[in-house]
Amino acid sequence: MSDPTTLLNLELPGIPRLKSGKVREVFDLGDRLLFVATDRISAFDCIMPNGIPRKGEVLTQISHFWFDLTESWLPNHRLARAGDPLPEALRPHAAALEGRSMIVCKARPLAIECVVRGYLAGSGWKEYKSSRTVCGIALPAGLQESSELPEPIFTPATKAETGHDENIPFERAREIVGADIAEQARELSLKLYAFARDHARKRGIIIADTKFEFGILDGKLILIDEVLTPDSSRFWPADAYQAGRGQPSYDKQFVRDYLETLSWDKTPPAPALPGDVVRRTQAKYLEAYERLTGRKL
Repeated sequence: MSDPTTLLNLELPGIPRLKSGKVREVFDLGDRLLFVATDRISAFDCIMPNGIPRKGEVLTQISHFWFDLTESWLPNHRLARAGDPLPEALRPHAAALEGRSMIVCKARPLAIECVVRGYLAGSGWKEYKSSRTVCGIALPAGLQESSELPEPIFTPATKAETGHDENIPFERAREIVGADIAEQARELSLKLYAFARDHARKRGIIIADTKFEFGILDGKLILIDEVLTPDSSRFWPADAYQAGRGQPSYDKQFVRDYLETLSWDKTPPAPALPGDVVRRTQAKYLEAYERLTGRKL
């Protein structure tokens, strides 16, 4: 059973919903947007029927944390800080929105995902084994699963409404968004990853890879969406790291491990998660927040 405080679905009467994703709901406030991170969790591209209590708070508050640290040199879409009061129209919904919502400006999102990889994992490891490349970028011989790369690499992807994003060469990204914007996005992504990687390392977390979103506002590139969370990044505990194998993670590991024990065919409807899996997964999300920020949520 899910915790009764878990937010899975949200209706805001009188406020139009623009988009409903696997986790996030986006509402139109006229000249602004309201992003709300629910407690939904997905695995194998299926949303589980029960969620992870407070997961949406973790995602939103980690994003606020990184925005606070970087906005002096990297503009973002945030219009209200974590502790700012809600606009009057949203106050009747304060209980549902508390801690998990963010008011942002309307920017035009780039049509690419900006992925940075610092370690060899996931689809990058699969490609490296077959061709010694990742997204067409040649890498040294002799790397293992989870090896740290000689330097982080920018590996853009197309955006998929359903299913998985598709890795593309940088030249293709230049064609999609324009050469100047693609170059800026690559430079900012690598700078932001290096900043976050160094911060997280001091706090016992390895950021193996991450996905950034950028948008255009008044002709300039800004950081949008969630940033450097366990849902948009691969977080590993530094004290358990060992190259040559897969690593324990801070996100959906317990969920995926449990689902792999079932005879479920990984198509909807997904099975409910047992309480133990929910509790252990929640603990990892909360631990990621506490380690990164040095604060309790």
